[in-house]
Amino acid sequence: MKPSPSDRILVTGGAGFLGSFVVEMLQARGYNEITVPRRKEYDLTQQQDVERLYAEKRPDVVLHLAAEVGGIGANRHNPGRFFFANAAMGIHLIEGARKNGVKKFVQVGTICAYPNLTPVPFQESTLWNGYPEVTNAPYGVAKKALLVMCQAYRQQYGLDAVYLLPVNLYGPRDNFDLQSSHVIPALIRKCVEARERGDREIIAWGTGSASREFLYVEDCAKGLVLAMEKYDSPDPINLGSGREITIRDLTHLIARLCRFEGKITWDTSQPDGQPRRCLDVTAAKEKLGFVAETPFEVGLKKTIEWFEANRGKAPRT
Repeated sequence: MKPSPSDRILVTGGAGFLGSFVVEMLQARGYNEITVPRRKEYDLTQQQDVERLYAEKRPDVVLHLAAEVGGIGANRHNPGRFFFANAAMGIHLIEGARKNGVKKFVQVGTICAYPNLTPVPFQESTLWNGYPEVTNAPYGVAKKALLVMCQAYRQQYGLDAVYLLPVNLYGPRDNFDLQSSHVIPALIRKCVEARERGDREIIAWGTGSASREFLYVEDCAKGLVLAMEKYDSPDPINLGSGREITIRDLTHLIARLCRFEGKITWDTSQPDGQPRRCLDVTAAKEKLGFVAETPFEVGLKKTIEWFEANRGKAPRT
């Protein structure tokens, strides 16, 4: 069911990286009744808090973007927490949508849900053909379980729940904490700070041979809003750029854009993660009219500029 401008829209994670851009895009498209729950008021892993959220805000539409997530290191150190938090939030919110008659539920999944050795490009039909890469499997499996729940609730209760699979995101407002960040913000921070200190080298994880696809955060926000407005099907949809790059090439590109001229040393004792990630984005184009628009270097430059201008500012929660 297509939302209307008068609908009350709940955006979990709406103060975060991706969510803040989704909220801005919704506002630009004329949606004025937008609620962003804050963690200090509502712990979405707790059923009673989610029930209170629905009772107080009475949303017509829910976009569930909130997640507990990080890079390879964070996934290795928090497998139990990442499984519980992501599964619990989704379960409580989807059940709440059913009980409260929500007319549209948008669930954001993860590329980590795909099997470790998925043939490239990843097609949505291959999602169940194996187990995810081991370092992020708890997070990926928890998110994939929510696809099953969305499909089951659509079948039994008629809940219009749709499920999107964004590839690795990057852009302004990302998490640049080296203990929990993903690869692009981590490399940007390493390169910028090494340049400023005059360091002669930076340390990069793994061998550099793994490949990744990246999607600029504002492009992803557009894809999610289009899905909210246009999509009504149980089938998951990939959101990506369709462009693959090795971590080694990415690291050298970021070093150049950050004006770091030192040596890049590879710490091969650290894992590479999944060998390759690149999506088939045909369904997004055909069913949503979505095509990523931001050239990769342009997006990286905007991300670097934002980081250099905003260091030291407290993250939003």
